[in-house]
Amino acid sequence: MRVLTGIQPSGDLHIGNYFGSIKQMVEAQDKNETFAFIANYHAMTTVSDGDRLAKLTMQCATDFLALGIDPQKSVFWVQSDVKEVLELYWVLSSFAPMGLLERAHSYKDKTAKGFATNHSLFSYPVLMAADILLFNSQIVPVGKDQIQHVEIARDIAIKFNNQYGDILSIPEFKVQEEVATVLGIDGQKMSKSYGNIVNIFGEEKSQLKTIKKIVTENVAMEEPKEYETCNVYNMAKLFLEGDNLIALQERYKRGGEGHGHFKIYLAEVMWEYFREFRQKREYFEANQDEVREILQSGAAKAREEAMPIIEKIRSVTGIKY
Repeated sequence: MRVLTGIQPSGDLHIGNYFGSIKQMVEAQDKNETFAFIANYHAMTTVSDGDRLAKLTMQCATDFLALGIDPQKSVFWVQSDVKEVLELYWVLSSFAPMGLLERAHSYKDKTAKGFATNHSLFSYPVLMAADILLFNSQIVPVGKDQIQHVEIARDIAIKFNNQYGDILSIPEFKVQEEVATVLGIDGQKMSKSYGNIVNIFGEEKSQLKTIKKIVTENVAMEEPKEYETCNVYNMAKLFLEGDNLIALQERYKRGGEGHGHFKIYLAEVMWEYFREFRQKREYFEANQDEVREILQSGAAKAREEAMPIIEKIRSVTGIKY
């Protein structure tokens, strides 16, 4: 089974990235043929500073490797190092109805929040379709907010195949229900775009400061508290299981502690959870040439996989003559 996933290098990785996508990706390496890429073309919809984007791309690669992406098990590359994705993006644009793109939730959500409207933001789902279809991807792990993009890729692939034959594989999305959407410190979906994230590799004091900003209900310390609707609990349960999770629930029901106590506990649990990952990150941070070599090798493998598909597409569309 071929699994593909990507992530934008548009800022610090946060726990929503990890539990919504990266953790699934790392676990898939031992069971599937895994393709993982850094979506730096996509990041241009939000990052316009070239130097910053280049820096964030290397930071993202370093973080991915630290969090468990194994270049011996996965094909791992930077999106822009396989230019054929842009060629396929243009071809697929001819099979993407305007109405389909106008109904994209992500586009409507971002414009409603005041993001500048432009073609790259509008056609984002077509480039994502090219990312998926260029590699005969079978499974695409996503959060609930990205399901529609995979469905758009399916629609475009079906239209293309109806015109030219069964060339493109029809992908399926996979959602890990219990962590499909990770909420941020304000209770909305955690997103760099919304400024409500908790970084994975931030400084300990900085992480605690961010966690203390999590929005909670105003309940007297001695009173029992609802844990199921608490933003702190819902973040903490990502890191806990079994007796530890039950113990936290009991603390909520017992009363005698304020939300501030639970925030401090969350910060401690999170810091310990990522301890080993921080140590790996220190190594890759000190060996950036090794990271570049890994990315270059991954891009060569990705391009080798992409060429048979793009050659077929060039032939049937008349681009190759």
